[in-house]
Amino acid sequence: MNSRFKNDIVSTFKLNGLTVRSEATKYIIGLLTPLHKDEQGQWLEKLIDVIQKQGLLNSTTVEKSHVERAAKECCQNEFDETVDILNVVSAFDIPKFVYNTERKKYLLFDNSSHSINLFGDPKDKAEMFRHRFAVLHQRTSRHSLFTPSLLASCSSASQNKYQLQPIEYLLGMSTKLTNLVVLGMLTYLTEGKLHLEDITGSVPISLKDTNFHGGLFTENCFVLGQGYFQDGIFHIEHLGMPPPEPAKVTRTYFGNANFFGGPSTSTVKISVKLKAIEDQNPDAMMVFLSDVWLDQTRVMEKLRILFAGYCEDPPICFVLMGNFISGTAGNTSSDHLRQLFKSLAELIKEFPNLVDQTRFIFVPGPSDSGFCNILPRPPLAEVIQEEFVQRIPNGVFTTNPCRIQYGTKEIVVLREDILTKMCRNAINFPSSDDIPQQFAKTLTSQGYLCPLPGEICPVYWPYDHVLYLYPLPDVVVVGDRLGGFTAQNMECVIFNPGPFSRNNFNFKVYIPSTSQVEDSEIGDT
Repeated sequence: MNSRFKNDIVSTFKLNGLTVRSEATKYIIGLLTPLHKDEQGQWLEKLIDVIQKQGLLNSTTVEKSHVERAAKECCQNEFDETVDILNVVSAFDIPKFVYNTERKKYLLFDNSSHSINLFGDPKDKAEMFRHRFAVLHQRTSRHSLFTPSLLASCSSASQNKYQLQPIEYLLGMSTKLTNLVVLGMLTYLTEGKLHLEDITGSVPISLKDTNFHGGLFTENCFVLGQGYFQDGIFHIEHLGMPPPEPAKVTRTYFGNANFFGGPSTSTVKISVKLKAIEDQNPDAMMVFLSDVWLDQTRVMEKLRILFAGYCEDPPICFVLMGNFISGTAGNTSSDHLRQLFKSLAELIKEFPNLVDQTRFIFVPGPSDSGFCNILPRPPLAEVIQEEFVQRIPNGVFTTNPCRIQYGTKEIVVLREDILTKMCRNAINFPSSDDIPQQFAKTLTSQGYLCPLPGEICPVYWPYDHVLYLYPLPDVVVVGDRLGGFTAQNMECVIFNPGPFSRNNFNFKVYIPSTSQVEDSEIGDT
């Protein structure tokens, strides 16, 4: 048993790019042997995560002292483990992980030695695209289509394998090259002329006879192109999205680090306490609304009906996304919005059960008062929210986008007309009528919320990491002006509640225990 466990320990450290001393291995065996086999693996991953975060390693060799310190910290974290069933994570609190191509490992960005400037500088823009490419390249390289077959010499399987080629390989050839597969970003380097770009260079492309596979292809979207290179142009015959990856597979490679954010030091997926609390409430639900125009009397009337309907069986939370003032209002001042939220608080106070048991989460919209519409967008100003919070202590004003953790479920919320913009700027509109499913495929394949040019969907370059969907969360909620929809890809549910203030006052209800999304509306009475 000890011999096999010893080999498992050494192998696990090697997979994380580390070498463990024999004294440290003996210490780990003595520490974890009393535990069940499944728990041994979880604790071993915890130890490695903490060791890597300690910042004490001058090399890849792990000493016994490192393990002792990590074990002490793990035990303290276990003792202090949060039992908060619901946590709202601001975009500015999301941890930044950077993929290290040499160690083939994600490393936590050290904010203490590198302060993050909101606006950044030119190198931050370059790093933004380089990091996105690194994520997709390592993920694609591990896909079964791109991993060499062990029996390639005697099996037909090798005929179905591909090899990713860097663009510099194409540029260095003067002869015709066929059956090439290249991973790169679509971009207009010259007016009206599309190029494919990676970290090694760029090449003009021709889409004259291209077969487009599923997805919404836009500028700044990373794609896999298959075709031939001739006369300085890459003629793409097949264009598709990088293959997506389920979150479970991602974690088998990169362990249980908390990419999502929140108070836990490791992913909530392994928390026995949170799972137990979650299971005790199988009827829990979360209600999502978008474009809640508080300046419209009819909207406030419908909200009263909505709150009355849920008063006897309060949901975990109401997530209300902007815009909070109608486009025809003409008055978007902070004082006007403060008065509207004060009126909303008075309305909610009519339902004591909701005040006591339900969290009210507010995500600003593109046209709401405050900062310009660059992602991530800060919460509504304190002067707007203070009177609401005084009356409703469970009110939370957060960023756009934000993340919500309920039990072991991970939910990403974004209020932006992303689908509308992607359809408008697609270089080839899909023939399929199921646009929501194409949208879901695009987001999961890109592992990113906004694969659009900066002039269409601007992003603060140093905070680009808050838009990552990697590992894939359980749910992505996108508040878009288009009608509501629900789609699913790679065990990730993606839905749009639709504008509440139009279309019969539609909204969506998410049931965490079943991962189901229910359509609801408040019709005319």
